[in-house]
Amino acid sequence: MAAWPAPTFLDLPDLRMAVYEQGDGVPVILCHGWPELAFSWRHQMAPLAAAGMRVIAPDQRGYGRTGKPLSDRGGKEHVPLYDMQHLCDDLAHLLDALKLEQAIFVGHDWGGLVIWQMPFYHPERVRGLIGVNTPFIPRLTQDPIAAMRAAMGEEMYIVAFQEYGAAEKKLDADVARALRFLYRQRGSGGGTAPPPADKRWEVFAFLELLDTDEASWPGEELLAKEEFEVYREAFARTGFRGGINWYRNMSRNWQASASFPTQIHHPSLMISAADDRVLSPDMAKGMDKYVTDLESHVIADCGHWTQAEQPEALNRLIIDWVTRRFLGGA
Repeated sequence: MAAWPAPTFLDLPDLRMAVYEQGDGVPVILCHGWPELAFSWRHQMAPLAAAGMRVIAPDQRGYGRTGKPLSDRGGKEHVPLYDMQHLCDDLAHLLDALKLEQAIFVGHDWGGLVIWQMPFYHPERVRGLIGVNTPFIPRLTQDPIAAMRAAMGEEMYIVAFQEYGAAEKKLDADVARALRFLYRQRGSGGGTAPPPADKRWEVFAFLELLDTDEASWPGEELLAKEEFEVYREAFARTGFRGGINWYRNMSRNWQASASFPTQIHHPSLMISAADDRVLSPDMAKGMDKYVTDLESHVIADCGHWTQAEQPEALNRLIIDWVTRRFLGGA
């Protein structure tokens, strides 16, 4: 298992954030997705630090050693504490706590959604942006939850997550099983085509599919035993509610973004994974219309969990771009 530093705890507004750091140089903040942790960047930390970066990976709001906001008492009324304003503010407050003016923000999965919104919430704090699997998605003409419900139905996992308390109750009941289902290499979350006999795979009905025979799940288990235990222990302690609350703010985030600009002008890198079914490379097509300083790449033979599936390829692309754009490399 890759070496992993001990956390530093920073007191931010309404949050005690666990942050993992390595290296010196240009600050690079690694933002994880769902159901991930700062630990998801374990294969990136040392190589990026060796290339001249100060690598900073937080457990984000609701996750890992950071856990829930201090004012969150666990009720439905506290769901708004996990909206995009809070998530982007956390990153700005993280820079404040570290006495940094700017950083390059790297985001995978939900972390990608957050970093692509930083130019609208805190543009002056952004030096560069790197999306891993998650492209910049321009504002939809309708509420995203309504759009997903119309396209894929109530069973689609993001739509199903909107019912407060239901998804976390199911996932928390057997954390290890939930993580085995989700963390599959080129499997359930993103990879080769699912078994055609069960159409629920086509609409990402993950909560229903969790009840199916584990032997029928496509793909292969991604994590080594020691790595898996890090995730299992973390989610057994916090539960899944915090991360699911990010999804419950998608309509609120959409409403709040009505007056946002339509373009991003910060230096940006988009890294897609060829076999990601949830965030396919096709979703990044035409991104240069909205992101004016953009370089794009696709990693072959890679599903959704790019940091672990193809760490060397991902590291090479990040190091090459950061070196050329920010470290004076050729």
